[in-house]
Amino acid sequence: MSSNCTNSTPKNSNSKTVLITGASSGIGAACAHRFAEAGWRLILIGRSIERLVELAAKLKSEFGTESLPIALDVSRREDIETTFQALPKEWCQIDLLINNAGLAHGLDLFQNSTLDSVDQMIDTNIKGVLYITHSVLPNMLKQNSGHIINIGSISGRAVYQKGLVYCATKFAVHAITQGLKLDLIGTKIKVSTVDPGLVESEFSMVRFEGDSSRATSVYANMTPLAPRDVAESVYFCASQPEHVNINEVVLMPTDQASVTMVNRRQ
Repeated sequence: MSSNCTNSTPKNSNSKTVLITGASSGIGAACAHRFAEAGWRLILIGRSIERLVELAAKLKSEFGTESLPIALDVSRREDIETTFQALPKEWCQIDLLINNAGLAHGLDLFQNSTLDSVDQMIDTNIKGVLYITHSVLPNMLKQNSGHIINIGSISGRAVYQKGLVYCATKFAVHAITQGLKLDLIGTKIKVSTVDPGLVESEFSMVRFEGDSSRATSVYANMTPLAPRDVAESVYFCASQPEHVNINEVVLMPTDQASVTMVNRRQ
């Protein structure tokens, strides 16, 4: 099946287009707000079309932003292929991809974990990044421009107990970022990773399957990062001159010194 983007021409609008996965909440939604403020057009990808449509309407009202909400599970390869084959021509020129969709499922010793949770993290955090990137790259290569920013984690730099699989997936995201930079040398496509520490979002609610007491305890007696803090770092990477590539950004709360060392005030 041919793609609508195969013979597309560059869009007439002077504004740039960013595609954000996991856009319905947390860091993804914060990135959508930040880039909408700056006048970018938005392709918003997430699993909840209702939340995406609501976000698109809000950004339209506040900033006059043009958005394309798309319900999509990034772990489903065939659905991704179908979506990109049907992408409207006026949305084919993607200037920036933010691979934000990701999750942790459970906090258990590996021997006590389930293979379903293993599959879910690998399929979303690794395969999802690869699938979406592989779908966006052909047109970036065609236009010889673009930027891929992966949202990693400090858990991709140090392993902690009961986080084996999640850490492994984020180590993979770090390797994917470095590998893409090598494979794309000679093109004008940039590649970056933004690796945050503790961010107060729905992340912990997902990890603990809706157990609010466990989720809130993660951020107890300390000041975590807000999704907006991460979005500002992403925007910083994306707003550099053409000849400047910010390879890596690592940010943590002042109350955090490492993956496991957090200052909790009494």
